[in-house]
Amino acid sequence: MKSRELAIGLLVSLISIVVFLVLSEVAVRIYIRSALIYDVEMARYATEIKQASPNPQIGHVHQPNSRSTLMGVEVNINSDGLRDAEYPIARDGKRRIIFLGDSLTFGWGVEKSKTFEETLERQLSQRAPTEIINFGAGNYNTVQEVGLFIDKGLKYRPDQVVVFFFINDAEPTPHKSSWEFLAESRIVTFFWSRVKSALARFDRNKSFKDYYADLYADGQPGWTAAKGAFQKLRDICATNNIALQVVLLPELHQLDVYPFATEHRKIMAFLQASHINALDLAPMFADEKDPSRLWVASDDAHPNAAAHALIAKYTLNFIEQGFVGPNARR
Repeated sequence: MKSRELAIGLLVSLISIVVFLVLSEVAVRIYIRSALIYDVEMARYATEIKQASPNPQIGHVHQPNSRSTLMGVEVNINSDGLRDAEYPIARDGKRRIIFLGDSLTFGWGVEKSKTFEETLERQLSQRAPTEIINFGAGNYNTVQEVGLFIDKGLKYRPDQVVVFFFINDAEPTPHKSSWEFLAESRIVTFFWSRVKSALARFDRNKSFKDYYADLYADGQPGWTAAKGAFQKLRDICATNNIALQVVLLPELHQLDVYPFATEHRKIMAFLQASHINALDLAPMFADEKDPSRLWVASDDAHPNAAAHALIAKYTLNFIEQGFVGPNARR
């Protein structure tokens, strides 16, 4: 009798826990409809837009023809897995540029028409008919960006490739986690976001600056792999008569006294030694005393539409000067 009562009690407890979790999941999903939380939105991006890539050098790609609303912005992926319009493989006489990059180039949290990619396409087209194809993908590093270009970009036969490099692009390529299925749960991602915030407040042993300084130390695997990817891309572009440029995007937490100037100098020195034309945008943002005005959200320092407009402004002439092809201005 006691064993039966115990079994019934355990069953009731289990049912109560399941009901509680289901109701909590529903409540959190209702809450986040009006409250945009970076980690939750990134988890939705991973589950609603991304899919695994058969290429281990890439890891993940966008699901063709997928769509979602992320950070309050509509995201539409075309048939080739790019956040862009449909571009034919065949050329029609316009100069063609491919942008490579991570979530900043993807335009995280920014309407497509206000991304620096779209802005630059409009501005460059006023000088000569131009189409820019956006290969930006969230959570990519340089190795993944180059891998995606080799897999999908070469067939478009671009005149020019511009890599928009961010300081975390030298991180090692992540391995697929066996816990990725948890990203489907909004309650898990919501509370994990709160836990991460709490841990960040209490962890004073290693600063953000220290993390990136270590990332670019000589011999670090991520930085070594990034350098190899740049050189590989340089050689591929040279073989195919494609102009190659790199733009260093600033980290937007502090701009007047830029904390990652040493790392940017190291990156620029490597690119110069590798004969890759590059532009560092961080000094151009040095007059920004309130960087948060350029953020997508208070907990998300991705560049917003105002920041994208500045990126387009500061890179326009650089990209124009780097163009080589039958329509290039000499």
